[in-house]
Amino acid sequence: MKTALSPLLAHLPALSPTSWGLVFALTAAVVLWLVSLRLKDASIVDIFWGPGIAGIVDIAAGMGHAAGPRTSAVLLLVNLWAIRLAAHVWARHQGEDHRYGAMRAKFGPNWWWLSLVQVFLLQAILIWFIPAPLVAAVLYSGVPMGWLDYAGVGIAAAALVFEAVADFQLGAFRADPANKGKVMDKGLWGLSRHPNYFGEAAMWWGFFIIGYAASHMWWLLLSPLLITVLLLKVSGVALMEGDIAERRPGYAAYKRQVSAFVPWFRKPG
Repeated sequence: MKTALSPLLAHLPALSPTSWGLVFALTAAVVLWLVSLRLKDASIVDIFWGPGIAGIVDIAAGMGHAAGPRTSAVLLLVNLWAIRLAAHVWARHQGEDHRYGAMRAKFGPNWWWLSLVQVFLLQAILIWFIPAPLVAAVLYSGVPMGWLDYAGVGIAAAALVFEAVADFQLGAFRADPANKGKVMDKGLWGLSRHPNYFGEAAMWWGFFIIGYAASHMWWLLLSPLLITVLLLKVSGVALMEGDIAERRPGYAAYKRQVSAFVPWFRKPG
């Protein structure tokens, strides 16, 4: 399946698809960093997370002349995910996120150049590496699809919907002024305290299955493992729950009753 990028990519110097993906990620990171200096807002990098990953896969598909149903499924899923996530983060963006604000205050006058390394270039490397299963899937597009591919597509699609529904439910809850200071514990949020993060992680495990089915490369496991660790220990669950109980008095009881990550039956309370 040819992509809109194919005619342009055909005239680029002879680097591998993965090398051009790295060039794209690093170049975008530097451009975004320069924009962030102008805006005094490093959190614009979060808006680029989804489109950046999709761009890596699109470049691999275009340069690899990928075709077939596996490529079509992968491109559809990753680009739908990227558009939805970017729109979601953009809609919630109201100036620099407090995480980056704390780093700005900590490093003071050195933040302008430290942010290039600690935020933008670091995320560029992650944006390049994490979609490795999807890049493998499109570069090995000539391998016929089997039951493992269909299982991976099904898991990834279901997880994408799960994540989107969780974000929608939370957004609707927060939009109601009557819920200010309250804990969202309905819908998917009654099964998991972080159903959106669970959906994100499950989607990447589905993507790994597709990539492995095409390439039989076990090292691609590093992608979903890294995403899961980041969501549980770094930028997701651990970060969100650091001080939320202080801001929402009902959260302590909610925490005792509802699973932190994997959806499960609610404990009596």
